Amino acid sequence: MTKRNWWLPGSLSLFAILLLTTGPIAALLLQSREHDLGALLNDSYLVHIIWFSFYQALLSTLLSLLLAIPLAQALSRRRFIGRTLLLRLFGLSLVLPVILVVFGIVTVHGRQGWVNQLLQAVGLESVGYLYGLAGILLAHIFFNMPLAARILLQAIESIPASQWRIANQLGFNGWQLFLRLEWPVMRSALPALASMIFMLCFTSFATVMALGGGPKSTTLEVAIYQAIRFDFDLPYAGMLALLQLLFCASFLLLQYRFTSRSTAIQLSNLGLIARPDRQQLSLRLWDTLVLILCLALFLPPLLAIISSGLNPKLIAALSSAQLWHATRTSLLIASGAALLSMLFTVSLLITSRHLRLQLQRRRSAALMEAIGSIILVLPAVVLSTGLFIMLRNVADVFTLGPILVLLVNALMALPYGLRALQAPMERVSRQHHKLCESLGINGWARIKQVEWPLLRKSMALTFALAMMLSLGDLSAIALFGSQSLQTLPWLLYQQLGNYQLTEASATALVLLMLSLGLFMLIEGVLGGKDAATN
Repeated sequence: MTKRNWWLPGSLSLFAILLLTTGPIAALLLQSREHDLGALLNDSYLVHIIWFSFYQALLSTLLSLLLAIPLAQALSRRRFIGRTLLLRLFGLSLVLPVILVVFGIVTVHGRQGWVNQLLQAVGLESVGYLYGLAGILLAHIFFNMPLAARILLQAIESIPASQWRIANQLGFNGWQLFLRLEWPVMRSALPALASMIFMLCFTSFATVMALGGGPKSTTLEVAIYQAIRFDFDLPYAGMLALLQLLFCASFLLLQYRFTSRSTAIQLSNLGLIARPDRQQLSLRLWDTLVLILCLALFLPPLLAIISSGLNPKLIAALSSAQLWHATRTSLLIASGAALLSMLFTVSLLITSRHLRLQLQRRRSAALMEAIGSIILVLPAVVLSTGLFIMLRNVADVFTLGPILVLLVNALMALPYGLRALQAPMERVSRQHHKLCESLGINGWARIKQVEWPLLRKSMALTFALAMMLSLGDLSAIALFGSQSLQTLPWLLYQQLGNYQLTEASATALVLLMLSLGLFMLIEGVLGGKDAATN
């Protein structure tokens, strides 16, 4: 890229993003005109769907945070064998496909699951609590409790060592330490954390579709899917999608407001914190109880995925042509989506970086990046619904299914890429732009010789995350999937729905190994062991 065409990559990327987002929104607006919003809101079933969408998201957020706060305290107070591994597993939950975790939860808590097997072994009757609100909460806690605990643990570890020493000299007990030291830093992180978890749970699709168990436990996203795939009521689906879009835009505005008010957490490098409450017997017992409870919710589904896949019929299940066809399709779509997402991300950031650093037009740069993140207000189901409605009279949407799924997945990963690469790319430019100008290093030579060695680790992480998000997607494939277009998550969902547990175990194991293997391979190979850091 030369000095004269610095605007070109970002402009092309921005045009493509706006075309792929405003087109579906316009299609939804045109389609929804056939429905009267007032009449819809008088529909008792729709009111129940909206209420349940808010209720399950609020309850999931509260339970996740109520467990994460004492868990973060326990992890701060205790050092035990496997603590580092546990924190890494907490990070792993962010990249695991949702349907994979659903399979693990079904294996543990289903009617023939580990819990009921244990009850029957001790002579008690089996219980059925999984499908419905309880199952949705279990899955949401699995994903969000570790995330919240890690962030709150970082907040606790940001407390200066001098404050712990003063508290020790004053003889503070555990409750006083919580009120005076821990709660103030946690409180600064909680608004943004709670709003993020709430939005994730409100837009949860795969969890509710797999574990909802019926009309009583349906959310807006699942209702949109049902309106298209089961009833083919496109005006109704369009109106529901617009409602979902309105809610998500409101949540995002609130989230930005909370984030801007939150105090940034600075991580400490203190290692072992000299907490004065570490030796209190009552807190030892409490921390042990908290760790047992949280690990009982988090670890069994992970173990179930592995142990269920290692069954005597695994070899026969792994020889299924359908399984490997779905694997090949998943890899092609995920690779294409990750490449396209990286192209959009880097192109936008090249132009916005030039605007911010060389031209000092910070507002224009921020606006460009904000438009690039517009997809945050468009859940995958809403975007897919808009594309379906927009293209249905132009082409066969199921024939275009692979391309549409790839496009949706690429756009869904874009906000994460922008957040991950913005700061590293600007830091490299600040440090090396003047030197490159003085030496006449521009265009591809600058990218190859200067920027790539410094950015390859960040780019590898961004690419791996985009690929994992696409590999585990169920939202887009649920609308465009067919017998000829099956990905591993869609195949796993169908196998669970048909009670093909042996086949589902093999599919889950392949999906798990593929997710973990690709993530480590991309970080190790693309990131490079000896790559320079910025």
